[in-house]
Amino acid sequence: MIILFPSSYLRRDKVDEDLQEEYDAAQKAGLYDIVLFGYDQWIQEGTFVLNCKPDTMQRGVYRGWMMKPEQYQVFYDHLLDNNICLSTSPKEYAQFHLFPNIYPFIAQDTANILLFPENEPIDIDVVKKQFQRFLIKDYVKSVKGTAFPPYFDESITQEKFDYWMEVFYQYRGKLFTGGICIKEYLDLKRYDAKTNEYRVFYINHQIASISKNSGQPNFAPQPPNQLIEKYRQLPGSFYTIDYAQLQDDTWKIIETGDGSVSGLSDSQNKETFFRALYWLGEKA
Repeated sequence: MIILFPSSYLRRDKVDEDLQEEYDAAQKAGLYDIVLFGYDQWIQEGTFVLNCKPDTMQRGVYRGWMMKPEQYQVFYDHLLDNNICLSTSPKEYAQFHLFPNIYPFIAQDTANILLFPENEPIDIDVVKKQFQRFLIKDYVKSVKGTAFPPYFDESITQEKFDYWMEVFYQYRGKLFTGGICIKEYLDLKRYDAKTNEYRVFYINHQIASISKNSGQPNFAPQPPNQLIEKYRQLPGSFYTIDYAQLQDDTWKIIETGDGSVSGLSDSQNKETFFRALYWLGEKA
């Protein structure tokens, strides 16, 4: 099996520095041929560059940075032309990368949402009739870690909300994807000031890993096994679900993602992950 990593911006023969630990773990697992892909040239210039090409068609897995579904489609097609068939189809990628696409499958265990087209004015009174508190994302990501408010409540005015939406579009810039997804704000439980979130990787409908995803202490409980098992059969072969404990000790899904572009947790054993990725992939 081939595993495809983005190359360094400065040296196409080296892996992206931020993925060095994953690259080393994949090498140590001894199960893959590794191919490097010029991600920056692809995203910025539309130029497709690989450091090598297999002689015959090979199965492949991408581990790297996000791209928009339309970019992934062309990326996938270019790889086919270069004898690499990715395990994640463009349809599967879009299914999990764009939250509204997977929402109908997980609606009973996640926050309620409202969807709006890109750049369409949003009537804040409509939103406030649905949610007492809510957060803003596009179809993929929020702008967490910026000056943008983590949530809004019923005190927000139309004028102030319109201002913040302009800020949101500026923050997301060219990375903006899909439309606006307004999500009900959930009160997450904390342990030592850390929220209790876990990321679960699913590979071919098997649970490949369950790992702490927010730096919480080891004594923080895991999601209920019944909940994790419930979502083994979603329409994809390689995906992630992030589960979080709420203040009332119930659990909710807070994110989903395509497995190709979902990060490994800091606490995760990376070599074990790549062994699971290979052997579970072999069962497909």
